[in-house]
Amino acid sequence: MDDYATVISVWLEAGLQLSSSDSRNGLKQKLMRDPDLFLVAEEENMQGNRQIVGIVMGGYDGRCAWIYHLAVLPDHQGRGIGRQLLEEVEQRLFARGCERISLFVEPTNHSAFKFY
Repeated sequence: MDDYATVISVWLEAGLQLSSSDSRNGLKQKLMRDPDLFLVAEEENMQGNRQIVGIVMGGYDGRCAWIYHLAVLPDHQGRGIGRQLLEEVEQRLFARGCERISLFVEPTNHSAFKFY
């Protein structure tokens, strides 16, 4: 939760549309339910500090799974970060016994259509 503002910033900079479930309380509940399905990619910046450059959330209800809010900062896209995040969350979902994963892409998010 210490990185809440950064997570929101990455999502917005990447062009995602957020909803009320992305509130501080909404993400806190998500982290309490599935902490291992909320993944961030970090890189060290020029000052030696960590910087969140990508995020993905997975959700699993025991029957099927969803991928939510996969985003990579625009200046870090095209380097495989999104692919690595997606593969990792998929592996974690499959390890839970999930056989079907779905995702939702906003119709205006053209870069996401190209990615998927």
